Amino acid sequence: MRYSIWKSLITTLPRYQRLYHILGSYGDYGLSLLLKKPIVWHYPPAVMIEPTNLCNLKCPLCPCGNGSLQRPRGYMDYQLFRDIADKLHRKVWMLMLWNQGEPFLNPDFYRMLEYASTKSFFTMTSTNASLNLDCERIVRSGLSKIIISMDGISAQTYNSYRVNGNYDLVMQNLRELVSYKVLLKSKIQIVWQFIVMKHNEHELAQVKHLAGEIGVDKLELKTVQIYNKEDIRFLPSSHRYSRYAFSEDSFQLKTKLLNHCRRLWTQPVLNWDGEMSICCYDKDCSIKVGNIRQQSFSELWFGKKLNSIRNKVLHDRKSIAICTNCGEGIVQKIKA
Repeated sequence: MRYSIWKSLITTLPRYQRLYHILGSYGDYGLSLLLKKPIVWHYPPAVMIEPTNLCNLKCPLCPCGNGSLQRPRGYMDYQLFRDIADKLHRKVWMLMLWNQGEPFLNPDFYRMLEYASTKSFFTMTSTNASLNLDCERIVRSGLSKIIISMDGISAQTYNSYRVNGNYDLVMQNLRELVSYKVLLKSKIQIVWQFIVMKHNEHELAQVKHLAGEIGVDKLELKTVQIYNKEDIRFLPSSHRYSRYAFSEDSFQLKTKLLNHCRRLWTQPVLNWDGEMSICCYDKDCSIKVGNIRQQSFSELWFGKKLNSIRNKVLHDRKSIAICTNCGEGIVQKIKA
């Protein structure tokens, strides 16, 4: 009897630790905004981990796909992933398993999903699904949520942006995932993400119908991020589908850039090589925090370098280049 009580306590303890850090991290953030200085006493509720920054597509607005990404390319080592999971699972609730690149190109990615499941993480990944996926293994892996990025309901529309993509293969993978979810009575959430751009905004009514027909759990319509005035051509003609106010030769975020950012308190990024980024908008890891191969997660998360960035955001966020085109605090999702 005594053994069973201790076993029960041991197995439920991580849940309470995670809840403590989830609530605490948002409390830290609120206190930091109030006092105008970084207060960080808790672990973040989520950590984004990049399995790879290589991709099979050549999407024109993606730094990874269009070749403008400056940092080295590679795959996260499986042992490094296990080490990270082992050290975080008692405190961190969610692993977001993507950043730049296509996660399923990492030859160990299925094993990563399965190992994360043994540690009871809530796990999410995002994929272009334009490659041969083992849909049954994905559903059986314990993955909590998968986002399929597909921005068209025809091959012509889809390939206008997803260069080198295979529309028929993506659609096949999407249908198979739904089929295996039903067959295996899985709780995995399957999300179809549709980035609204000028060349596909006319398909919004049809994509809602098709998503319902296939049986995905959710359709997410998302605004597109652009980087320079040449990219304005991708913005939808309807301003309600854009995160920018724009004309023919200029654009700016609709929302005023305020001195706050919850991501710095709730969602750091660990890139494939172990380098920590302050967030997913720092695509080239231009702001150096440190490497988890040389320092512990706690040393990086609670350390002086990251706190100095938090302090800067609280007082002068617009002085940080990557923050001037950031989605934090703006409406990225369009009501479907």
